[in-house]
Amino acid sequence: MEQKENKMGVMPVKKLIITMSLPMMISMLVQALYNVVDSIFVAQLSEDALTAVTLAFPLQNLLIAVGSGTGVGINALLSRSLGEKRFDRSDAAANTGLFLAFASFLAFLLIGLFFSGPFIRTQTTDPDIASMGRTYLRIVSCLSIGVFYQMTFERLLQSTGLTLYSMFSQASGAIINIILDPIMIFGYFGMPALGVAGAAYATVIGQTCAAFIGLILNLKVNKEIHISFDRILHPKKATVTEIYAVGIPSILMMSIGSIMTYAMNRILIMFSTTATAVFGVYFRLQSFFFMPVFGLNSGLIPVLAYNYGARKRARITEALRFSMILAVSIMLTGLVIFQAIPETLLKMFNASEDMIALGVPALRTISICFPFAGACIALGSVFQAFSKSIYSLLVSVGRQLVILIPVAWLLARFTGRLNYIWFAFPIAEIVSVGLSVIFFLRVRSQIIQNL
Repeated sequence: MEQKENKMGVMPVKKLIITMSLPMMISMLVQALYNVVDSIFVAQLSEDALTAVTLAFPLQNLLIAVGSGTGVGINALLSRSLGEKRFDRSDAAANTGLFLAFASFLAFLLIGLFFSGPFIRTQTTDPDIASMGRTYLRIVSCLSIGVFYQMTFERLLQSTGLTLYSMFSQASGAIINIILDPIMIFGYFGMPALGVAGAAYATVIGQTCAAFIGLILNLKVNKEIHISFDRILHPKKATVTEIYAVGIPSILMMSIGSIMTYAMNRILIMFSTTATAVFGVYFRLQSFFFMPVFGLNSGLIPVLAYNYGARKRARITEALRFSMILAVSIMLTGLVIFQAIPETLLKMFNASEDMIALGVPALRTISICFPFAGACIALGSVFQAFSKSIYSLLVSVGRQLVILIPVAWLLARFTGRLNYIWFAFPIAEIVSVGLSVIFFLRVRSQIIQNL
């Protein structure tokens, strides 16, 4: 029987981008809400508790980078295989991805058991902050099986155009997380008050619930892939190689964020623990705008990959142009809000007068980079969809390691003023836009124009 054409090859492009991306953008917004609410509750414990979670973030971000980057590889291979009508290959991508999720969990189980404490102690000598940070990090690492399978199942749904169901999975996990946070942190309804550990347990329980929902949805509604326990246990080396050809550059690209936040924590804590807490608050707040753009990116990648496989150049061009406009518009909204009401944003985190004094110029300065970041994310989707993730990696290295950290360190060393350090962010983002445009022009001439 003839296979029906996937909607990614026939639906009007603007409608397709909205259909594919809107559910992901909504689910990412819910995820951003969780990040903010989680930190708001932790901040009610103390500023030290908020600092501890901030210090745990680089290694937690590495965990997410491995799961999400592997998912990008699965997404690109699966969507491209569907576009080429190579259905056995798309099934292999799905089942191999589930095997890689478990392998990733085992790696972070070991990291959580043996490296949580040493990692936190490299950033602080305060025993209370170190203890809370170690506890939080050990829980989210050792019980990370939920988040790896959550991300993998969501990618399988996204890759086949079922982004609405992917939204259900991710949003349900975040909502469960938000509900459990105050119960487990402060000890409501007969629960013991677990403090920072309660925030970690709420996180992993929400992730595990989302993983189960994702599994059920893939088994019930995802008809374009066929999950087989036997194929999961016997992955093909060639498929693993193809997934990681895209996935490893994506993992490295996202892992650079872990190095950046770790290095920034080290620089900022030389000024005060409050400066580090401000940086943590910024990261939570910016997620309200970055996460929807990443949701747009997640919806755009399979569209580009499918139409690349189907050799439909006009649809690729229209999809990218429309997504670029949406991404920059979202980030401009974030810029306006950060410039207009930074003090109001900080007060949500129980900010002291000292934290407000440090945080207001930080939010206003860093947010200058938002529109440039939106453009970079949209262009990065092209590199990932066309198996040119190395370009995304180079942009990230340029932004966060070659420019941001050295500039921040130099400003800290030679000015001695915290407010100047934040200018490293817009400087780095402007450089990354230039690199992204150069690499995009190369991809356009070598690939897109030859379709």
